[in-house]
Amino acid sequence: MTYSGSGNTGGAWRNGGGVQPHAFNPDTQPELFDGVLSKRVFAFLIDLIVIVVPVVLGYLFILLFGLLTLGLGWMLFWLAWPATVVWAIVYYGATLGGPRSATVGMRVMDIELRTWYGAPGYFVLGAMHAVLFWVSISFLTPLIVLVGLFNDRRRLLHDIVLGTVVINSLGRTQAAQPARY
Repeated sequence: MTYSGSGNTGGAWRNGGGVQPHAFNPDTQPELFDGVLSKRVFAFLIDLIVIVVPVVLGYLFILLFGLLTLGLGWMLFWLAWPATVVWAIVYYGATLGGPRSATVGMRVMDIELRTWYGAPGYFVLGAMHAVLFWVSISFLTPLIVLVGLFNDRRRLLHDIVLGTVVINSLGRTQAAQPARY
């Protein structure tokens, strides 16, 4: 592998040598990045509600089931936390890996996730996006989201590591074209 070019070319490594350009350029397409960070905050809050409501309902079910079974049902509480983690990972993987490459909150805020070369997300990428976000927030404090203020594409740390970018939705008629070699 080689990297050709000097300075900030806005490209990335590729096997054939040279640079593959990013699909979305903030200099030529600033409308894709306008207001993305604030939209991401509200999208996160909406997604948090979507994740928390079924979890709370599950806890209430276990509580009532425990009352009906004279306490035996409360042994299910040990499953609640692992089930919450699995639910969140499946939610992010399925929605970010779905046809719209966006969670429910992202759809409401009209943003979507793409790879740096323009392809839509897929299940594993969506799941890893969520896991890496929570790991980075846990170990590096929530101040790590300030990384988005210091780059043109408004990417957060986990976006940079995974090679993703969150942009304003391209619309249903205009499909993203992957970057050409």
